[in-house]
Amino acid sequence: MSKRILTTHVGSLPRSKAVTDLVFEHENGEITDWDTFNQVIGDAVADVVRKQVNAGIDLVSDGEMSKISYATYIKDRITGFEGDSPRTPPSDLEEFPGFLERQASSGGTPSYKRPCCVAPIEVKSMQPLEDDLSNFKNALTGQTVTDGFMNAASPGVIALFQPDKHYKDHEKYLIALADAMKAEYEAIVNAGFILQLDSPDLGLGRHMMFKGREDSEYQALANLHVDALNHALQNVPADRVRMHICWGNYEGPHHHDAPMEMVLPIALKAKPQGLLFENSNPRHAHEWTVFDEMDLPEDKVLIPGVIDSTTNFVEHPELVSQRILRFTEIVGSERVIAGTDCGFSTFAGFGAVDEDIVYAKLASLSEGAALASSKLGV
Repeated sequence: MSKRILTTHVGSLPRSKAVTDLVFEHENGEITDWDTFNQVIGDAVADVVRKQVNAGIDLVSDGEMSKISYATYIKDRITGFEGDSPRTPPSDLEEFPGFLERQASSGGTPSYKRPCCVAPIEVKSMQPLEDDLSNFKNALTGQTVTDGFMNAASPGVIALFQPDKHYKDHEKYLIALADAMKAEYEAIVNAGFILQLDSPDLGLGRHMMFKGREDSEYQALANLHVDALNHALQNVPADRVRMHICWGNYEGPHHHDAPMEMVLPIALKAKPQGLLFENSNPRHAHEWTVFDEMDLPEDKVLIPGVIDSTTNFVEHPELVSQRILRFTEIVGSERVIAGTDCGFSTFAGFGAVDEDIVYAKLASLSEGAALASSKLGV
């Protein structure tokens, strides 16, 4: 690993209208010209990689161009999922129904199917993943980057957004998901990329699927999610995997978010070496102290969010640098990578931050990391 502070982000980046339209046509089974679909998606991946490189990002992604969302895309890759399911808002938004209604009416609640598990789960097709891997490899040709990463849904986040009506046992459901997703996880790493597991179920899950339960019950269930994830990663080296935890990439009160001191001990049991987490938004910016107070495993690499993903403010590089240095003082510069709180387009066609501002924010992230490196003398 480089001694200087490297830069990355959580994964999803804004999709063009052409890409968004095609992704929704795919979702609705309306694609008739697959050559055009593949060409547009491939070109979009190449474009988004160039933009990341131009912004100074070291560890880049494909922007999740082909996916309608970070969790529901799996219905095209594993069997057992059909139909749609009722929306269950987070408990913090339920307390402010006026804001919840305003958010929904303004497009703040993405509209797409969240299928239920209604049949046995197994691998359906590896072709969508193979297409993603091919597009990403082509996009990286001729580009100078430190590494590339590709996102995949964790078993827990699939369970969070896609209710189980078949197994009727949460642990069995998780293990079935882990067994089916194992092939995708291994294929990403075998292709030479870093695997990023998106696991907001460990944070967001507390005030969604586990809302109304005692803390002890949430902790026991969240630990089951980590066990399932580790089961799926049994053949994947820890240093080629990173995991993202968050409390929901939406503007809202977030006053029901589980505190980091409750979430972190659970997350640290997961196999991935890298840990991405929110640390810039007003609800979690103070929680860097939890890392300072906790006995952290010596092999873990911290990837704190040093820019917010829900505001159009462009963070000053000096602020970014200060946020980075807090963590280098805890674990050393060799174990810190500068990241973002969450993705900038977790759902196709929806993102709170203007596309051009996204890349201005990423450029400021890179400037802040360079400034921090200079202050550290690395």
